[in-house]
Amino acid sequence: MDDLGSAPATLALIGVNILISLYAFYGDRTFINQFAFQVAAVRDLKQHYRMVTSSFLHGNLPHLLLNMMTLFFFGPVVEDQLGKLGFLVVYFGSILASGFVSLRVNRNNPAYSSVGASDAASGIVLSYCCFFPFSSLYILFLPFPIPAILYGVLFIAISAQLMERSNRVIAHEGHLGGALAGAALTVLMRPDVLTRLFS
Repeated sequence: MDDLGSAPATLALIGVNILISLYAFYGDRTFINQFAFQVAAVRDLKQHYRMVTSSFLHGNLPHLLLNMMTLFFFGPVVEDQLGKLGFLVVYFGSILASGFVSLRVNRNNPAYSSVGASDAASGIVLSYCCFFPFSSLYILFLPFPIPAILYGVLFIAISAQLMERSNRVIAHEGHLGGALAGAALTVLMRPDVLTRLFS
C-alpha cells in the first residue's frame, strides 16, 4: 500500500464515508431512508441523486469497515497510477454504473433498496487488477494467494451468477456494475494496461 498522504482523494473519500455513515448510525436514522438507493424514489420520483448518495451510507459498522479497508489498501495504488482525477473518474463512474445496473435489474421491484460503497470499492479493486494483473492477492477463506487477474475474473463471474438468485440482501448486481465500470474506465484512460497481460 502506498502512503495515504500521497493519495488525497482516497483519504478524503474514506473520511467522508466514515463521517456520513456514523452520522446515519448515531445521529439521524432517517438519514438513510432519505438518501439510500430506492428503485421507486429513483424511477418514479426522479431522485437520481440517490444513485450517488447511497454509496456514502452503510448498513452497519462491519459493512462500513470492510469497504473502507478495501479503499485503504487499493485506493492509494490506483490513485498513484491514474492520478487524483483518474481515480475519481473510476470511483464515481463505478458508482453510477452500479446504480444504472441495479435500477435495470430491479426495475420491477419498487421496494428494492441498497446502500454501501461496495460498488466504488469493486471498481477500484478491478482497476488495481488491470495495473497489476499478476500480483498476489489474499482473499477470505483461501490460505494461499491468487493472481489479481484471476481474482478479477472470479469476482465478475461470481457476482454475475449470484445476481440471478432471488435473494437481494446483497446487491450483487451493483458489485458487478461497479467492477466492470472500474475495469473499463481504467482501460479507456490507460490502454497500455492491456500490454501488461502479455509482458
